[in-house]
Amino acid sequence: MAVPSGEGAVAWDVAERVARWVGSRGRTPAPYRPDLLQQDFEELTAQAEELVAEATGLRSSTGPARARVTDRAGWVHANIASFQRLIGPHLDKLDPARVVRTNPVTARMAGPLSTAARSATGAQMGLVLGWLSTRVLGQYDLLLTEEAVEDQDLVYFVGPNVVALEQLHGFEPREFRLWLALHEVTHRCQFTAIPWMRDYFVSLVEEGIGSLEPDPSRLAEALRRMTEELLAGRNPLRDNGALGLVATPEQLEGLHRIQALMSLLEGHGDVTMDRAGAAAIPSAARFSEVLRQRRKETRGLVRLLQQLIGMEAKLRQYEEGERFIAAVEDSGGPELLDRAWRGPEWLPSLVEIRNPSEWISRVGTAPALSG
Repeated sequence: MAVPSGEGAVAWDVAERVARWVGSRGRTPAPYRPDLLQQDFEELTAQAEELVAEATGLRSSTGPARARVTDRAGWVHANIASFQRLIGPHLDKLDPARVVRTNPVTARMAGPLSTAARSATGAQMGLVLGWLSTRVLGQYDLLLTEEAVEDQDLVYFVGPNVVALEQLHGFEPREFRLWLALHEVTHRCQFTAIPWMRDYFVSLVEEGIGSLEPDPSRLAEALRRMTEELLAGRNPLRDNGALGLVATPEQLEGLHRIQALMSLLEGHGDVTMDRAGAAAIPSAARFSEVLRQRRKETRGLVRLLQQLIGMEAKLRQYEEGERFIAAVEDSGGPELLDRAWRGPEWLPSLVEIRNPSEWISRVGTAPALSG
């Protein structure tokens, strides 16, 4: 996707350049043959689709999955393109330059300060994406619009990161790659086989972004809340990252709906990955354990970065989602869990994700759908 022209392109352009630089400064990518890796993932992604369909009953309505092996820079570019599609229309009102233009003292310098503000925003985004590009192994790129279909609805695999992890831990490549494909294909099925899921997810994100307004006064309130949490012995960034500190109660409620949904989807992805690959992937348990430890191994400044951008909350989504699914299936089997896919009103709230018995009590007595 081409970067748009005009003032709004500044932040995106800076973000991509910074992210590429940060990604290139990370651990040296492992040498690999992209053409052979692409062939491998095309075959294994097709195999993963069949295994996921057998394990879950979910089959995509948009045709076979398309695998694409990319490098770190390619992954950064794909994510910036997705961000542009999803949040680009909302960025004008969140532009820091608006505060500059409406302030009588700085209005005369609106041009230079606007460019500086956009550059700073882009640099912050680029630092985060650059760091993530050194860690991510695979990702499903959600079909967000009906345009530029060739650049959407793809299952990405970051070749150098995949090969580096295989070499570091002595993983059997075909097994590990199939295992990764199972997780990403499960996410694709969640969004393309459940008719309402894609539109509901996009609406949650757009609603959350659309409700945000630049309000410098909220920074003082955020600092006060952070101090109170620290004095009480709690981590103020634990659940929602920095965004949770400046969000209004209404915005926080929307954020929690997104968190609950992602916990369900990530937990379901992990459970399906292990379950669907049980026969085909003898090393699945070892892969799971290594990646769990990998998620927890960060310390120091990297740990702080994870907290600030909400990554720690995302990492807990895997654990909380898996615990929720285990409790639901212990109570009523996969049939009970399938009720979550009936519609948005059947989804668990964040409270119910953390207390599965409440969701089970709410939906467990509902009548089964007629065939």
